[in-house]
Amino acid sequence: MRPVVLALCIFFAPIAALAQNAPASDPPHRDWHAAWITHPSVPLREPVVLHFRHTLSLDTVPSHYIVRVSADNRFILFVNGRRVGDGPARGDLAHWRYERYDLAPFLQSGSNLITATVWSFGVFAPIAQMSDRTAFLLESEATGAADISTPKGWFVEKEPGQSPLDRSTVTIQTYMAAGPGEQIDAARYDWAWNSASPGPNWVPAASPMRDSIYAGVNQAHSADTTGDNPWALVPDALPHMELTPTAAGEVVRVDNNGSEQSGLANFPKASATLPPGVHVHLLLDRRTLTTAYPQLTVSGGKGAHIVLTYSEALYDKDQHKGDRDEFAARTALGLTDSFLPDGSAHRVFEPLWWRTWRYLDLDITTSAEPLTLESLTANFTAYPFAQRATFDAHDPALDQIWHISWRTARLDAHETYMDTPYYEQLQYIGDTRIQALISYAVAGDDRLARQALEAFDASRSPDGLTRSRYPSSLPQTIPTFSLLWIGMLHDWWMYRPDSAPARSALPGVRGVLGWFSGYEQSDGLLRQVPWWSFVDWVNSGETPTYDAHGESCITTLHYLGALDQAADLEHALGDPVLAQRNRTRAMRVRSAIYAKCWNPARGLLADNPDQKVFSQQANFLAVLYDVIPVASQPAVLKKVISIEPGTTPDGILSASHYFRFYLARALDHAGMADAYLDSLKPWRDLLPLHFSTWPEQPGDTRSDSHAWSAHPIYDLLTLVAGIQPSSPGFATVRIAPHLGSLPTLRTSFPHPAGLITVAYTRRGSALDADIVLPDGLSGSFVFRGKTQPLHPGANHLTAPQTAP
Repeated sequence: MRPVVLALCIFFAPIAALAQNAPASDPPHRDWHAAWITHPSVPLREPVVLHFRHTLSLDTVPSHYIVRVSADNRFILFVNGRRVGDGPARGDLAHWRYERYDLAPFLQSGSNLITATVWSFGVFAPIAQMSDRTAFLLESEATGAADISTPKGWFVEKEPGQSPLDRSTVTIQTYMAAGPGEQIDAARYDWAWNSASPGPNWVPAASPMRDSIYAGVNQAHSADTTGDNPWALVPDALPHMELTPTAAGEVVRVDNNGSEQSGLANFPKASATLPPGVHVHLLLDRRTLTTAYPQLTVSGGKGAHIVLTYSEALYDKDQHKGDRDEFAARTALGLTDSFLPDGSAHRVFEPLWWRTWRYLDLDITTSAEPLTLESLTANFTAYPFAQRATFDAHDPALDQIWHISWRTARLDAHETYMDTPYYEQLQYIGDTRIQALISYAVAGDDRLARQALEAFDASRSPDGLTRSRYPSSLPQTIPTFSLLWIGMLHDWWMYRPDSAPARSALPGVRGVLGWFSGYEQSDGLLRQVPWWSFVDWVNSGETPTYDAHGESCITTLHYLGALDQAADLEHALGDPVLAQRNRTRAMRVRSAIYAKCWNPARGLLADNPDQKVFSQQANFLAVLYDVIPVASQPAVLKKVISIEPGTTPDGILSASHYFRFYLARALDHAGMADAYLDSLKPWRDLLPLHFSTWPEQPGDTRSDSHAWSAHPIYDLLTLVAGIQPSSPGFATVRIAPHLGSLPTLRTSFPHPAGLITVAYTRRGSALDADIVLPDGLSGSFVFRGKTQPLHPGANHLTAPQTAP
């Protein structure tokens, strides 16, 4: 039985080797000689799992053996039973990624087995997965007999023992756009597929274009060349995803229907055996949410059934959450997997795609044989961000807010940014703008953000708008998110030294603004735009609302911000004439919003010209974009800042955690950033409920992990520590701390040129600031209205704590 153990435990054995296989800089590969392959007889657009294999004989191991690999939908590549990597990173058919690996560390002299699992889940696939048909591609740079490029010499078999589960197996009814649960039927599974002794079901691989007018024309091609198959190949510019061991959880409750099974409470620290004919629930708690591949190993138990349920939190009898630590009289609900043991030893269940959980419920029913639970392990996966920023204020609550924010940001970043790692796994513009800023400020890493900017640009429809989320097999348009994409480009231009992504996107910016100009009325406001004009979730549903004439001030505020941002980009990178035209349009729109929506009696801006609806959202943006005169901005913010999410005092709609990102920007803009720390009350209020990540929205939230609520980690660095770019490309820095009541603060911030470090200490009536800038970076220090220059290297400054 040892070959069985090897065949499955290879999935995550070579973690160190994976780290060594981070992709080198790989310019687009144009001279493809490999061809796509698939199974000769399976339906190519139906759910299927395939295994591929090829043997390679070597006299000596080369110093390098480079391959480029892709698949539709996905692959996992192995060499000699060791996992090399997986992919491809998600894209669309016009930008289909391939991965680059050096196989040399996995090779040996003599015979080598190169294998891959490739799968497509058809109609059950996640919405983020675009696809044409099931296929596999591998191209080697080797020549002659050492060349293992597809199709020559490749064999394939269909895996009958692993399949997707339909949506009825999800035990909570809500919008679910992520991929399906999976089932492994051990009696049908080919446990020897990845061994040197193949079974009888292997056949020569065939062309995936067999049912097409291009039958047999399946040679790979790059995105900038012509080809007769659906996949226009581009290199994956991202590093490979992190893959490191993590805890699967500890048993916190055993429900055994009155029967006694010793040892279950110690699982998975120690193995445990269940007798025949029992039904047991094991509830495991990790204490924090994770995104990971679970791996459950069992022996015996023929006829048993194990259902794994993954849950962010537990639910009471009315399907409400509460204190995330509470597990008594609560149930795990959500995505499920199914494992049917066949009675053999060391059978391993592992899904093809990672799962998200804090709580993991094992629902086990044994039949006529005892079942031994040998082990339960997990391997964490996410984009390999490294935290380079630090924030030390000697404040326990702020420490928790920092760590929870970073965990949220990490779990919501994989091959794309994701709104939620549990329910949707989709890259939305509104979420991604915040996530990208966190990436710049905390990790100093812009690669995932560049991917997002390019993806949204590629998503634009013929009318000019971007899709609200991309990649996505189900098109969705939120026009206001197209405007936020322009804000993302402006953020990049300010934070990153390479302006090329912003410059190359200018035609798309013009297309978006051109589309909106068609809805700009003679009075300067936008009439109601089609599609889903989402702004924010509120306790009564969502914003925006429209008046009887179909006008909305809050939608027009988004348009105004994009006009200002586009003018900056055109002036610096594009067409100065368009820059001036955008500024002129912005002036007109700004005046129109104030004239039609400002309510002098309330001292607030209304959401619509009929002035029946007021919201935090509209007033945050009206301050940020200077619709409200500068002198009046502090008074407006003081009226709305204390309104907490989920409430409607005096008829004012409250902003969600997400939209309070724009509160932070408005406070900074109005010179009120010293009030920021007090505005964190909604996050402090979540701490006693033991959230390990930040939720989607206030109250009885669907999602417990939404990166759009993680912006306090960015705010603490840019508002409280006060570190921000003062010129495009972060060529200079402006450091303007807003410490509130904090007596001290030490912070580091990853600038493109190196690490910025600051240390603030209150001393009597003065503030001491020790600031170190990397070589070549200069800037200014601003505190209480006094500005002092900063130069590269160490700077020691003292500033009075009262304004001059």
